[in-house]
Amino acid sequence: MPIKIATICGSVRPGNYTSMALNLALDELAKYPDVEVTPTYLEHLDLPLPGLPAKNPDAIEQFQNTVKDSTAVLLASPEYHGGISSPMKLAIDNLGFPSMLANKPVSLLGVAAGVIGAIKSTEQLRAICAHVGAIPLPAVVSVAKVQQIFDPDGACLDADMEKLIRSSATNLIEYVKDTVCAKVSLEEVLRQMGERHE
Repeated sequence: MPIKIATICGSVRPGNYTSMALNLALDELAKYPDVEVTPTYLEHLDLPLPGLPAKNPDAIEQFQNTVKDSTAVLLASPEYHGGISSPMKLAIDNLGFPSMLANKPVSLLGVAAGVIGAIKSTEQLRAICAHVGAIPLPAVVSVAKVQQIFDPDGACLDADMEKLIRSSATNLIEYVKDTVCAKVSLEEVLRQMGERHE
């Protein structure tokens, strides 16, 4: 049974740094043969404001099902004015009530132009994820001075930061394998034992 990872990029600006950082995480996820990844880029969805009808309901339903069917989720967001981006919040708001994120392990990756990084936005994102019932991982990746970390073509110029960004992917896979897969395996063993005693 493959591990299904959904990723969401919280920036819609052309050439954005969030997608550059996320690309490193996606590259890391691609190293695992038992992992299937479905990236979502919000500029293609035309997400409706809460309470308004979707212009493309099929696309929204597909987005919701991608998250619902995933084993875990990686959220990447820029920090805007001390908080997460409005597209990222809108994406979470479009994941239903109760949320499709509920009970999903979530890895958080934040980027910011400032010297302290995306500390405020990742803490806000952690609180939102926890509120909707997701399981945000303890290790959060925050990238400071992001415009100095990547060149215009998206290449990372800092080897240590690249390793840290990639850890947003590896930490998620390790958590899934150590916790989610172990739980599923134990439940299967217990089910089989129960069947033998019937």
